Amino acid sequence: MRVLKVGRNDAGQRLDKFLSKAVKGLPMSLMYKYIRTKKIKVNRARTQQSYMLAEGDEIQLFIRDEFFDIPAKDGGALWRIQPKLDIVYEDENIMLLNKRPGVLVHEDTAATENTLVLHMKAYLAQKGEYDPENEQSFAPALCNRIDRNTGGIVIAAKNAEALREMNEKIREDRLRKFYLCAVHGVPKRKQATLEAWLCKNSAENMVEISDKKRDGFKNIITKYKVLREREDMSLLEVELVTGRTHQIRAHMAHIGHPLMGDGKYGINRRERERGYKFQALYAYRLKFDFSGEGGLLGYLDGKSFEIPREQVWFLKDFE
Repeated sequence: MRVLKVGRNDAGQRLDKFLSKAVKGLPMSLMYKYIRTKKIKVNRARTQQSYMLAEGDEIQLFIRDEFFDIPAKDGGALWRIQPKLDIVYEDENIMLLNKRPGVLVHEDTAATENTLVLHMKAYLAQKGEYDPENEQSFAPALCNRIDRNTGGIVIAAKNAEALREMNEKIREDRLRKFYLCAVHGVPKRKQATLEAWLCKNSAENMVEISDKKRDGFKNIITKYKVLREREDMSLLEVELVTGRTHQIRAHMAHIGHPLMGDGKYGINRRERERGYKFQALYAYRLKFDFSGEGGLLGYLDGKSFEIPREQVWFLKDFE
C-alpha cells in the first residue's frame, strides 16, 4: 500500500485529475476500476472519482508499485541547464517573462531543452522555490502562450492556487493585452476597432478571416492605433479584445496590411534582407483588470507591466 498526502499545491482538484499526474504509470481505465473496487480510498473511506481534494487528505492506494516507477520527464534537465530568462516582474506567486522571438514556449514534437517553460522550472528549482521530488501533481506552469516567432510577456504561476486563479481571470478576459507591430503600408483610418470572424485550420496551422458570420467561425475584435509612419510601412499599437489563434497577423493581413516578416499571412522574401527574420509583433504591455476583487492575486488589480521599448527589435526602423 502507498499513502499520498494532499498538500497545498494538490488541493482543490478532482481525485482522478490528481491521480493522473501523481501516479503517471496508472492507466485511466484501471484508476476508475480501482476507485470503484475500493483499492483507492480517501481517508480510509470509499470515494468517488469526482471527489474534490482538500489539504491534509490522505489517499490510500492498494496497487502495485510498478505504477509509481515512472521517472520525471524533465527532472534531470532542471539541474543540468543554466536558466536563461528575462524577468519583467516576479513575486511569490507569479512571474512575467519576456519571451524572445524564436524561443519555443513549450516543447514541440522534436524534444528540446530550449523552451521557456523548462528554463522557468529550472530557475525555480535551482532557486529552491520548486522541489519536483516532493511535488505530487503540480509543476510551475505558463498561463498564456505566444507563437514561437512572436516576442513578449508570458505569465508563469509558481503555485497551484495562483495557476487556477490566473487561468480563471484569463478565461474571464480580465487582462488587457497590448502589442506593437510593424505592418505594410499605412491604414487609412489611424485608429479603429475591427470586427470579423475567424476559423482555425489545425491541419495547416493557419486561420481564415471572414467579414460575415459563417458556420465554424468565431467572432474576433481587434483594436489598433497608428503610432508612426515611415515610407511603405507603419508602427501600430494593437489591443486584443478577443484572443484567437494568429488573430493580429491574420486580421491585419485581411485588411490589406500584413505584418512585416510574416511569411504565413504575407510575403517576406524581401523583408528578410531588411532584417525581418520574424514577424514584427511583440506583446509589450499587460494590464491586470481584476475590478478590486480579492483572492490570492487581488494585489495585481490595476497594475500594468511593459517591456522596455529598446527590447522590441523592430522599433529601430521607426526612430
